[in-house]
Parts: sequence; C-alpha cells; structure tokens
Amino acid sequence: MTILDTIVEQKQREVERLPQRAVSAADLRTAVEARGGLRDFAGALRKPTRGQITLIAEVKKASPSAGLIRPDFDPVQIAREYEAAGASCLSVLTDEKFFQGALEYLKQIRAAVGLPLLRKDFIIDERQILEAIEWGADAILLIAAILNDAQLQRFHALATEAGLAALVEVHDETELDRAAAIGAQLIGVNNRDLKTFKVDLATTERLAERFSSSPGTTQDAAGSSPPLLVAESGIHARADVERLAKCGVRAMLVGESLMRHADIGAKARELFGG
Repeated sequence: MTILDTIVEQKQREVERLPQRAVSAADLRTAVEARGGLRDFAGALRKPTRGQITLIAEVKKASPSAGLIRPDFDPVQIAREYEAAGASCLSVLTDEKFFQGALEYLKQIRAAVGLPLLRKDFIIDERQILEAIEWGADAILLIAAILNDAQLQRFHALATEAGLAALVEVHDETELDRAAAIGAQLIGVNNRDLKTFKVDLATTERLAERFSSSPGTTQDAAGSSPPLLVAESGIHARADVERLAKCGVRAMLVGESLMRHADIGAKARELFGG
C-alpha cells in the first residue's frame, strides 16, 4: 500500500463522520452568499504582479515525505508575509493527520489577508467542497489520481457552477487528458509522484509539451482565456522557476522551500527574480 492509499483510507474514515446529506451546486452557492462571496482565485493567477509566473504560496507545517517542515508555525503570520512578498494566492493545508493542517487555518487566514485561498486537501466527497466554502476557501484541489472519471467530473462541475475555482492536479499524460476532458481551466502538474514521492521537474516539461499541443489551450476567437498550467512541487530556486517558464508554465505552487527559509519574504523574492 502506498502513502497515498493510506491517506485516502484515512480521508474516507473522516468523511464518514460528516453529516449525511446530498450537496448540490445551489447548496454551494447559498453557502458562498452566506459567507459574503468569493475572491477570484483563477483571475489572480492570470495577473502577474512580479515576473512572468504568479505564485500560489503554501501554508504548510509538515508532510509525510518531509516530516515537520516549520517548527515555529504561525499560519496567520506566514500568510501575511506571503502577501507582502507578492504572492497572488495562498494554498492552505487542512489535512490534520498527515500534514498537521486544520480547517480553522482557512478562517484565520481569510480574516488576516486579502488573497484568494485554496483548500489543499484530499477531496473525495462533495461534502468536503461545502466544508471548504464554509471555512473560507475560494478554490479546491481535485487530485485526478484519487478520483474516478465520474467523481472528477461531478466535483469539478459542482465547484465551478458555484463560482469556486478548481485546481485539477495531474501527474501523467492520462491524467492530463482526463483534466482536459472535463474542461478544467486550472491544471496543476505535480512534479512529485504521489505513489513514490519522487520529485522531478521534467514531469512538468513533458506534460507542458502535450498541454501546448492540445485543443483549447490557446485563446479562442471570442477571447476566452485558455486553461492555465500550474507547476507544483520541487521548486527550490530561481533557476527552477526560469526552467518552468521556458516550457509555458504561468503559475507555480510552492510550499516546502518557502516554509524552510527563515525569511519567507526574501525566499519568495528570490523565486521571483529579486
């Protein structure tokens, strides 16, 4: 059994404890209205504030592969430092058992900064999408590797119909094709294999080439924006950012290399190129 299998098993136990109910797009829209609306996650990623590539900066205390990443973990202070450094969006880990995250962090961070927030977790049930909205998320992560075609399509449709952004995470060509088939506008390429936890930036380079040659990846005659490619994991230095920019990446999700640095702002500025 892989680490990913173990995480999903645990997530299934957590989901079983949630109140039994069906969740519709109308329910999600009602929750959005009750909360006071959404921040434009996808729009923020399409408007670089520094350099070519926008940054989704991750608030992350620990991970199964790295263990404890930041002992002096203050999610609100970290979020403020990310905002000051020029991040376009924030990713907030909410998984408790494996990443030492919490849904409460979403609420705390939303009250402290003005950036759009991604709930970073293992979504396997529509009730988790409702949870994400209720606790302050503007976007959710959908991991293709843990969802069948029907789940991926349904969760993506529910989120987008409610106005929530959905970052569809892929790791290989088959998953990329599945993301394209549901019309995903935000496609994250995880350079970390979730089964082996090996990291290789060549994963993004390989999939970016396929992505650029796929139908629907250029602006259409009506001016609609093409899907956005987001590189995830393994981004540690400015050279990594430049390498990704060359293959067409326009946004990056960075967590560990920022969280390990004593001066988060300085590290973010280094990635941006000064």
